[in-house]
Amino acid sequence: MSPHATPILALSLVLGTTITISSNHWVLAWTGLEINTLAIIPLISKSHHPRAVEAATKYFLTQAAASALVLFSSIINAWATGQWDITQLNHPTSCLLLTAAIAIKLGLVPFHFWFPEVLQGSSLMTALLLSTLMKFPPLTLLLMTSKSLNPSLLTAMALASTALGGWMGLNQTQTRKILAFSSISHLGWIAIILVYSPKLALLTFYLYTIMTSAVFMALNKIKALNLSMILISWTKTPVLNATLMLMLLSLAGLPPLTGFMPKWLIIQELTKQEMAPAATAIAMLSLLSLFFYLRLAYHSTITLPPNSSNHMKQWYTSKPPSTPTAILASLSILLLPLSPMIHAIV
Repeated sequence: MSPHATPILALSLVLGTTITISSNHWVLAWTGLEINTLAIIPLISKSHHPRAVEAATKYFLTQAAASALVLFSSIINAWATGQWDITQLNHPTSCLLLTAAIAIKLGLVPFHFWFPEVLQGSSLMTALLLSTLMKFPPLTLLLMTSKSLNPSLLTAMALASTALGGWMGLNQTQTRKILAFSSISHLGWIAIILVYSPKLALLTFYLYTIMTSAVFMALNKIKALNLSMILISWTKTPVLNATLMLMLLSLAGLPPLTGFMPKWLIIQELTKQEMAPAATAIAMLSLLSLFFYLRLAYHSTITLPPNSSNHMKQWYTSKPPSTPTAILASLSILLLPLSPMIHAIV
């Protein structure tokens, strides 16, 4: 790829995201989503590996279908109500179509099938973009239309996402696929609270973005694409490996780490909304994903591989991780004491 292409694509991603999150008109929001899709496809396929080309093709087809559904939903709403305003989504068919379209874009169950495959075919940093930045514009549309959406449908999709994200991640050995199913599971927590507290849903997404970015950057630093490579990376970056363990436990939602905060607040809000059964179910289902986070954490801190490995052990290096990695790692571990202040804002 040309060295001039990367900044152009990065600028296009920022432009598309900005257009979507700042627009009130459906056509402008759709335009921003399309710019985002067209900008990320070259980044997915830049390695020219058959797996990368396959991932880019799958991504294009699913995103094109989702964008068509967004446009179809807005046209039906405009036909019935005469409104192109995003917040004036009142037609029931439009609400249903929009929920399906955004679920496809986010990778919510039952439209999750493309997400793990696309992440597996991408590089770690492209997978980071797909897991965080690319989910922000569709999530913004959901937040803007949250008052019109069906709470029962979103709750069912959220519980299914949390269950499937935890269940499918249990037997994975590829780090990108594990983090893909982790993303699906976290989207379940965001979706279940979206209608009742949009601010809390946004806070959960922000914290998820911080924790996932830190984990992806750490894995990129140690070049760990699967569990066997994490096993032998302790010789190269022992401090980063120990920090990676804490970041993974935070992503799992264990106290006293940052990841406990959004789950605690969501369960509290669901109980206030008299949804104690849903809160209990999603808390129990998150134990599934806790297992593979613990397995990753175990692999990141073990000092000797339990069996022979084909990978050569790497020499220790004193070169520290980058500043963004250090900042994100600190935030993903140490934010829980700020919960009272954050709760007051939410």
